[in-house]
Amino acid sequence: EVQLVESGGGMVQPGGSLRLSCAASGFNFSTYDMAWVRQAPGQGPEWVSTINNDGDSTYYPDSVQGRATISRDNVRNTVYLQMNSLKPEDTAVYYCNAARLSASYWGQGTQVTVSS
Repeated sequence: EVQLVESGGGMVQPGGSLRLSCAASGFNFSTYDMAWVRQAPGQGPEWVSTINNDGDSTYYPDSVQGRATISRDNVRNTVYLQMNSLKPEDTAVYYCNAARLSASYWGQGTQVTVSS
């Protein structure tokens, strides 16, 4: 059974940091590109970052460039998202995604709330 389990969300003050984790099982993790996607209340999904299967290429949209770092551990089958200088507009449910060819898997999400 494929599982992606996110953790590390919570409430943080503006300017703070969080490290999200996504533990994968049930598929060959090291052959999949991994991504983080977030969805704020009442809004559509927003792509946050992608890392390729062997971890040597990463991609970010302008909205998080310089504040987010995606990384992965292909031994622990885990992908991470370090978010710094958090803003209220970063408040959302953060989902991890595994993708390879026509296969795509999603986790259940973890809530991040940035508020003073």
